[in-house]
Amino acid sequence: MTFPIWMLLGFAVWTVLILLFTVGIYRWSRILRGKTEIKSFRADVIEGEDWYLRSMRAHANCVENLPVFGAIVFALYASGISGTATNVLVALVLVARVCQSITHVALTQTNAVAFVRFIFFFIQLMSFLGLSGIILWESL
Repeated sequence: MTFPIWMLLGFAVWTVLILLFTVGIYRWSRILRGKTEIKSFRADVIEGEDWYLRSMRAHANCVENLPVFGAIVFALYASGISGTATNVLVALVLVARVCQSITHVALTQTNAVAFVRFIFFFIQLMSFLGLSGIILWESL
């Protein structure tokens, strides 16, 4: 497997881990302790502790960005593009995603924390654009 595919796999695994170790633990701990019925977690009702709500949003952020990263990695793979710049940018995507998720879930959201979280998101966006530029450049 190529390094970008490994990073894509890492992104996918991180998405699942965020679900399991935040949303999953919160819900199952409440169900197993008899505090909430299994049918109580409705998608159209926003309720729960603040960190739980942030973890749901962090997971949704991962799910929203995974297809974008997947499309870019697919384009890299299909065009046979590789190299140091590509590897650095795909690694930045994964590292910034993990840092953004942790910042989102673990810290109470203040303006400073939201700014740090945005910086991690911005790194991902710039990496997506950089990778797309490499693909376009190499395909000409």
